[in-house]
Amino acid sequence: MESGAGKHWTEEEVKALLSVWSEKSIRKQLHGTLRNKGIFIYIAKRLQELGVCRDWKQCRAKYKNLKYEYRTVKYAHNSGDATKTMKFFHDLDAILRYEPVAQLAAEENGRCSATEARLNASPTTDSTQ
Repeated sequence: MESGAGKHWTEEEVKALLSVWSEKSIRKQLHGTLRNKGIFIYIAKRLQELGVCRDWKQCRAKYKNLKYEYRTVKYAHNSGDATKTMKFFHDLDAILRYEPVAQLAAEENGRCSATEARLNASPTTDSTQ
């Protein structure tokens, strides 16, 4: 039962997951994909190469949990509650910062254009400099 579903992830295992998740090709595949079993099979294989023995279901569950916790903390920060925090917040922020979460909310209200989404996604890139 060493690699059972109830086994807690160690800090090293989470760091390995984040390193694979942070790869541009992985982020691109995960973004907007609902049927992502194949991606998590690949992530589990990559983790095995790094010495982390987790199956694709465990990887997907950890991915979802980390993402949920990150969004909860991010929402709290945006609401003025800077006391809420989580381990790996800055790592997750670097990975998820450019996910168009704000864009989706704005599109639901019918106010967001593609140009506006690009401006929101990359505030530091200015082609006029």
